[in-house]
Amino acid sequence: MTRSSENLIITGFMGTGKTTVGRMVAERLNRPFVDTDVLIEERAGRSITCIFAEQGEAAFRQMEADACRELGARAGLVIATGGGMLLAPANRQLLEQSGRIVCLTAAAERVVERVAATGDRPLLAEPDPLEAARHILATRASLYASFAWQVDTSDLSPAEAAEAVLRLWRARRLTVNTRDAYPILIQEGILGELGRLLGQAGRRGAAVIVSNPTVWDLYGAQVQRGLDATPCLIPDGEQFKTLATVAALYEQFLDAGLERSGTVVALGGGVVGDVAGFAAATYLRGVSVVQVPTTLLAMVDSSVGGKTGVDLPRGKNLVGAFHQPRAVAIDPLALETLPAAQLRCGLAEALKAGLIADPALFDLVAAGPPWPWIELLERALAVKIAIVEEDPHERGRRAILNLGHTVGHALERLSAYCLPHGEAVAIGLVIAAEIAAGLGRCPAGLPAQIAGALGRLGLPTAWPGPHAPADVWAAMAHDKKRQAGRLRWILPLRIGAVEIDDAVPREVVLAALEKRARHSQVPGT
Repeated sequence: MTRSSENLIITGFMGTGKTTVGRMVAERLNRPFVDTDVLIEERAGRSITCIFAEQGEAAFRQMEADACRELGARAGLVIATGGGMLLAPANRQLLEQSGRIVCLTAAAERVVERVAATGDRPLLAEPDPLEAARHILATRASLYASFAWQVDTSDLSPAEAAEAVLRLWRARRLTVNTRDAYPILIQEGILGELGRLLGQAGRRGAAVIVSNPTVWDLYGAQVQRGLDATPCLIPDGEQFKTLATVAALYEQFLDAGLERSGTVVALGGGVVGDVAGFAAATYLRGVSVVQVPTTLLAMVDSSVGGKTGVDLPRGKNLVGAFHQPRAVAIDPLALETLPAAQLRCGLAEALKAGLIADPALFDLVAAGPPWPWIELLERALAVKIAIVEEDPHERGRRAILNLGHTVGHALERLSAYCLPHGEAVAIGLVIAAEIAAGLGRCPAGLPAQIAGALGRLGLPTAWPGPHAPADVWAAMAHDKKRQAGRLRWILPLRIGAVEIDDAVPREVVLAALEKRARHSQVPGT
């Protein structure tokens, strides 16, 4: 189903604003609007109050079912449903198959206040309307809570509620179908809704939030408004991605009373995600983790796939575990506070995904700003999801996600981790292409094409001194991707296709390194 053919269905209890908000949303999207209650009244030739009085609730519910069948077969609509229409599983299934359902909620007091003037709500025609509203809301609580997309309109104006619905319409929900399937939610403003997300993901016990001071100062208050959890902070920087940091986290988990039923929320970039994920994988022999990446690099790469770990002095990620998250929550609005240098690093990983399997993504990233972030994130994640589902434990094809990382990790280590990961990967991408060209595996112009795209993004395409190519080769000796003592190279064949080669001659690698050494570069290449 294409985006333009999907219906947007707005449901929820009476008085939550479905009709008013639905009309505003339909106008913004330039789509037809259908209110199912109005449709039923037009077809029956009488008001819903009269239908209830003359024919009973059962007859009205049958009319709702008929309307669902009709509207479920149409496309491109904004539909506001009656408050009880989706109580029937068959009705819900019909409309879910036609598009996305957003549920509006509101406190019982606000509901009664909003509908008091109309006098045409038969379900609230009781001596105490507030008590009636509370009773009905309680009976429907599990239904309304089951919808993934929700907006609480209690304290929102109709315009504000409409904008919230539109944010959810722009949102994306992907699924990683490994043995323990989990969702990836890409949604503006989701940082303030983590409590509801954890509830839908099956949270049972207490939660802790692992973050660093920089990220916590930016988002801690927003996250804690929707999630009652204990913050556990770690120092900021790759140099703290160590077993000592993990040990310190264990102590914080114990102080917070985290039990086997609890959840670790990783709020931050790749270092936070890797460290928190490894701590969750090993604390009490494993507790749940929810990844909440706040950098572009973590959003498109490290938060998905279950790879966790820490560095040792002799190499990156030499200690770790596969520990799939229970969910991944991505808020594109976090990119607004991301420093330009970190944004560029994430773009290197997104370009890598395009180079592996999506030429259109490669072109989208290379085209430069402004980037359509939700589309970019969705495309990059789709590449990774397809590969992770095929090879969840990196025993075969998943190795292609390491394109650019063999040289990149070595350069990071030689720089004492002063060279940012994304910049190291960018250099590694070009050198991998130079190796492929040296072996005759790709068009001769591919290295320059990749370097040109990276250069336009402000990323480096040559590696800095003072080290010699032989030093970089030696630094790769402890690369975790080695097989039977040999390096595994991921080589680009063209934009959108790569291959694995574990028999690249040393002299070809050294020649590619020399060609892309900064002292050998001609400006503009």
